[in-house]
Amino acid sequence: MALRSHLPNVGAGFSPLQDRLKPVLTFSITLQPMRAVQIVAPNQPLAAASLPSLPPGAGEVTVEIAACGICPSDAHYRSGFGDVAMPRTPGHEVAGVVRAIGEGVSSVNVGDRVAVHYLRTCRECRSCTQSGEQFCESGEMIGKHRDGGYAEFLNIPDRNAVPVPANVPLEIAALMMCSTATAFHALRVARMQPGETVALLGFGGLGVSGLELAKALGAKRVAVVDVVPEKRAFAESRGAEAFADAGELRDVDVAIDFTGRAAVATAGLRALRPGGRLMVVALSEEPISLNPYRDLVAKERSIVGCSDHLRSELVELLEMASTGRLDLRHAISRRVALDANEINEVLDTLDRGTSALRTVITRSLDS
Repeated sequence: MALRSHLPNVGAGFSPLQDRLKPVLTFSITLQPMRAVQIVAPNQPLAAASLPSLPPGAGEVTVEIAACGICPSDAHYRSGFGDVAMPRTPGHEVAGVVRAIGEGVSSVNVGDRVAVHYLRTCRECRSCTQSGEQFCESGEMIGKHRDGGYAEFLNIPDRNAVPVPANVPLEIAALMMCSTATAFHALRVARMQPGETVALLGFGGLGVSGLELAKALGAKRVAVVDVVPEKRAFAESRGAEAFADAGELRDVDVAIDFTGRAAVATAGLRALRPGGRLMVVALSEEPISLNPYRDLVAKERSIVGCSDHLRSELVELLEMASTGRLDLRHAISRRVALDANEINEVLDTLDRGTSALRTVITRSLDS
């Protein structure tokens, strides 16, 4: 995709006539095929694809992608979970640089460093206005219902472009769009308070973000449960207690299940203090077994679900990263190219179980 400015000093000093013409004249785009990696069929390897790079429509911006996290959800979609229409370009942890703006866009400029809020919503339906944008009645998820970030370029609504502070690396901003934001929203919905004990059931990309967030939000104690020794050792190096078995947990206020394993969730529930909350985050359809009286009623415990996050939380998280309150530099275990073979190998390791935390597809941009 090649861009060319028609007007000098674009974005400043326009005459009234130029102001009216600005959405039309600001940029022309020479359309060229772009590289992408797509899910083409359930339970099949992702494949390289050459796709048209389209100009942004009205109210849209074109982002050249610098980084895209590889989330366990992408492995689920590859396996057929979630009724994903195929072929589909996955990838919902995205950050990059704005290369073009469509008609009517005034909040974003060419050259801006942005991360992508992956929820496309109407902001007008009853669910959006009363319950939350993640419940939009016509909502779509970038990387699931719409093509996502396993590509060179992505067109998104301008309101989905979240400014990235200059001192926050784009690869860190990318992983914050899901793993960090979901962990943050989970702690919020679970009503975690300073001085409480938080248990993280599973320690991958969401777990490492959950650990750093719990500390930043004032947790007295953070416990991590994972079967992988290397992950437990890393969690301990970051100040957490670490266990191989959730049955070893005691006196927990908030337990967050990132595993999707019913037995682990049940053990986390039974480790809760009176009034404790089990927060279910992982994508799973496995039923959780419990004794309603012993596990819930007698201790006034509760089980809560977490769905996605809010755009406002993304802004807050990026500010925390910019000020140094939240440090996620160690959250990336591996970087790979926009290459189908490399990406498939990462997804395979996620299916099998891995000692890695988060892998990010990276591309060097002249930004």
